[in-house]
Amino acid sequence: QVQLVESGGGLVQAGGSLRLSCAASGRTFSIYAMGWFRQAPGKEREFVAAIIRSTGYTNYADSVKGRFTISRDNAKNTVYLQMNSLKPEDTAVYYCAAGIRGGNYVNDRMYDYWGQGTQVTVSS
Repeated sequence: QVQLVESGGGLVQAGGSLRLSCAASGRTFSIYAMGWFRQAPGKEREFVAAIIRSTGYTNYADSVKGRFTISRDNAKNTVYLQMNSLKPEDTAVYYCAAGIRGGNYVNDRMYDYWGQGTQVTVSS
């Protein structure tokens, strides 16, 4: 089992920045990829970014490319999402996820473990 705990959400004005953290515990050695997803009210959950734990390879949704950066600190079993130039449309609950299998890490069904989510609100 892997446990994930997100932190770092909050309220920020448009154009501002936030950094989300996701601390993993348990069988962290089994993690292949970690991702961030978000869900806004009335909308489906959507992919934001992912990182391959061993290689550091990253992938981003088009809507956040150039503004968000995903990174990892394997020694701390923590993944980060640096969010810059935030827009009101970035407002959502952000979820951290971990997958132990190789596959299409853009697809939320690839992930085996999920955090509880952290609210990000961007005011205009």
